[in-house]
Amino acid sequence: MTRFAKPAVSRLGLKLFATILIVNVLTSALIFLFVSRSLDQGFIDYLERAQTQRAETLATALGEEWSARGGWQWLQDNERAWFRLVHRQLWPDRERPPPGLQRQLGDPRDFQVRDAQGNVVIGPPRRDDDDARTRERGRHDPLRILPIVSQGQQVGELVYRPPRELMARMDRIFIERQQRNLSIIVGSLALASLLLAGVLSWWLGRRTRGMALATRRLTEGDYSVRLAERGHDELSRLAHDFNVLAETLEANRQARQRWVADIAHELRTPLAVLHGEIEAMQDGIRPLDADSLGSLAQEVGQLERLVQDLRLLAQSDAGALDVRLENLDLAKALGERLEDARGWLEGAGITLDLTMHGPAPVRGDLQRLHQLWNNLLGNTRAYTDAPGHLRVSLDVIGHQVRIRWEDSAPGVEDDELPRLTERLYRVEASRNRRLGGSGLGLSIAMALVRAHGGDMQVSHSTLGGLCWTLKFPLTGE
Repeated sequence: MTRFAKPAVSRLGLKLFATILIVNVLTSALIFLFVSRSLDQGFIDYLERAQTQRAETLATALGEEWSARGGWQWLQDNERAWFRLVHRQLWPDRERPPPGLQRQLGDPRDFQVRDAQGNVVIGPPRRDDDDARTRERGRHDPLRILPIVSQGQQVGELVYRPPRELMARMDRIFIERQQRNLSIIVGSLALASLLLAGVLSWWLGRRTRGMALATRRLTEGDYSVRLAERGHDELSRLAHDFNVLAETLEANRQARQRWVADIAHELRTPLAVLHGEIEAMQDGIRPLDADSLGSLAQEVGQLERLVQDLRLLAQSDAGALDVRLENLDLAKALGERLEDARGWLEGAGITLDLTMHGPAPVRGDLQRLHQLWNNLLGNTRAYTDAPGHLRVSLDVIGHQVRIRWEDSAPGVEDDELPRLTERLYRVEASRNRRLGGSGLGLSIAMALVRAHGGDMQVSHSTLGGLCWTLKFPLTGE
């Protein structure tokens, strides 16, 4: 028995390797691009909202200070007071951010306070081109302007730059760090994908190449080849199914060889008798009279029956058996045939006990059913010792018609029961071929039952012989 488990890299393994690698690399690249863009835009949006909120807080505080002090004199050119106000309003101690972010978002020099006339009170010098761009472009300009209101009256303006302008350098540093970290993650995923794809392709190639080689050997007629069954995955089940297929093909080849040998043996006997008798007539040993010609006709008839039986089995195997189904009562058909054969059985010392619980409507071919009953009757008469007994019963059970065909001794051993319907098989010990026959009767009976959609099983009979149980579907079932 040859077993295949040879490691190798197959084309399927290479395809699997490339597919896993490409999919993981593309997935990692998409994750990298998506996360980078999300970090970039999301971080800026967060800073925009935070800066706007703090600017509104500072503008409210400036309005309150203006109301309390009656103008902007306390703030004009007083950077210390301005710095204290900005830090107190924007960065309470419990909410103070890291120093770098605090300097970027809370530096007083990034804010500018103007009075109601637009004159700069404190902050970077005013640039007219910035004001023009601000008013022309609206909310997308490089500057933001918030009104400073005191008791419902605008007393000034708070001008500041948005985070997109202030955070250019810090944003770039942050994004570069995140992208570096993402690059490390993507590289690790690519390496892991490479290792995973390599291991999977090697493993799958090792399994599939062995299957391919075994299949090739099988197609060349080497049915002894077997695959190693390891694990409980789909490939292991496939290997098991392959081994079952190989065993089945090997058994079929042996059966075919035995079948051909048995047919040759069956044909050799009548041909040898014919040849011998013809030579005897030619040599003048036997006279050429009616008795001699009758003997020759008997051997020819046996050959003809054998050929007909073989032809019927071949048609059954090919699904071309001529069966013309029609509605009939199986109980009536069987009862009439057995009553006709009662005297024939009694002549061989076999009594018949018939029990019919009909009617039993089925779809059947009356001629083929008569052939079935004849084969069973011939088997019983040939292999039942006298005085013997045959008991046949018919019952309708559920959606089936059940026929029990039981005869008396001799019986067969347990291990020989399943082989009784094999072609040309005979039990030489007790059920020998005392009365001739081709050894195909039970095989033909099985084929005829299956042609009617039924089933036939064999077991030991309570009478000491065999019990054949035949089941046919009722009409419409």
